[in-house]
Amino acid sequence: MSWTANDIPDLHGRTAVVTGANGGLGLVTARDLAAKGAHVVMAMRNQAKAAAALDQIRAAVPDAALEPVVLDLSSQASVKEAAARILDAHERLDLLVNNAGVMAIAETRSVDGFEMQFAVDHLGHWTLTALLLPALLRTPGSRVVTVTSTAHHQGRPVDVSNPHLHGRYGPWRAYGQAKLANFHFGLGLQRDLERAGARTASLIAHPGLSDTDLQAVSVQGSGGGASQRFFHALAQRTGMSPDKGALPQLRAATDPAAKGGEFYGPMFVNNGAPIRKPILRRFGMDRAIAKLWEVSERETGVALDLRTPAGA
Repeated sequence: MSWTANDIPDLHGRTAVVTGANGGLGLVTARDLAAKGAHVVMAMRNQAKAAAALDQIRAAVPDAALEPVVLDLSSQASVKEAAARILDAHERLDLLVNNAGVMAIAETRSVDGFEMQFAVDHLGHWTLTALLLPALLRTPGSRVVTVTSTAHHQGRPVDVSNPHLHGRYGPWRAYGQAKLANFHFGLGLQRDLERAGARTASLIAHPGLSDTDLQAVSVQGSGGGASQRFFHALAQRTGMSPDKGALPQLRAATDPAAKGGEFYGPMFVNNGAPIRKPILRRFGMDRAIAKLWEVSERETGVALDLRTPAGA
């Protein structure tokens, strides 16, 4: 039986944080969560697009409870400031959707000196998740959903000695590494949550080929690269709409039957309805996760603290 946004349960009284909520899958995710009653913290970098996104959601959901927060995932200082603002306003959080990302852009360094795709897609979300964990751990049944891509199959585990691909950069090599980091982060976080006996779950989702701004930004950010233009054209012709593409992460975020460690993706029949996929253990996965933890803690100076806060 197909799963649609109509299957999202009532979310009144729940608070969700969605990164990259100003467009594409993040905008749809924020809108559909708000339509079911959630208070949605929309974490966004581009403030011009943020204003338009707020207007668009309110036009569709007049009573939407929306809270914009400035978040630039490429800047660790911005991530820390955004997390502080969210924690000041919310002692408890029910949901964090790590959705934002960039894809296959030309080699660029973040303000912190990190390779940009790894900085935005993984390291920014690592720090945001770590800092918001106290509020998530206080909330029984809370979830962290990390959005990856099928490109994680082509990715290589992070190299502890060269995580930013100095001298080895390629747009798709860096994207594959970042998306595999998302995959390993989702699984590693669930492993650590289980070990800590936490009542928070970590899940993973991927949208498949969707016609969103990500494709256009990839073309622009690569200087009009041929492969980027190919995937942009393919997404326009055959890709799913953002409404369809967001379904896997919405299901991972809200389906009462969803469990920590599960991977949700689109099924390219049955109208693109999202399906639950088993996670197959791969040779060396635990070692790859350990390397990712080492690099992430070293580069950001932030560790994941899975201790349940006092009074939770």
